[in-house]
Amino acid sequence: MQMYPLTLIGTLAALAVYVWASIAVGQARGKFGVKAPATAGHPEFERAFRAHQNTMEQLVLFLPLVWIVATLFGDLWGGLYALAWVVGRIAYVIGYIKDAEKRGAGFLISGLTSLAALVGAVVAVGICLGL
Repeated sequence: MQMYPLTLIGTLAALAVYVWASIAVGQARGKFGVKAPATAGHPEFERAFRAHQNTMEQLVLFLPLVWIVATLFGDLWGGLYALAWVVGRIAYVIGYIKDAEKRGAGFLISGLTSLAALVGAVVAVGICLGL
């Protein structure tokens, strides 16, 4: 059985960031009295909610891609991609909750690493297929 410990740890870290962002939404709901199922209210709640939702949206790309990268390039590359993505997401969530204008750096880190991973994977598959 092939093991990918760094990619596995990175995947778990990404899921932990998602759970942490979920908790931030719950805390903001309580702090600002935003009752479920409402998704609007105090601006700080709305920023926490959007940071969480955007992280969920990005997981749809990240999760399959991190494993594709690990399969094509090895566990180290899968782990490095995961590390960069997680760092970017943490910066994104913290920045967004403080001020929507401060989310840019985190978004760029996670977004550009995903773009690089996707391009690299497409090129690698193209080479493997002789295209």
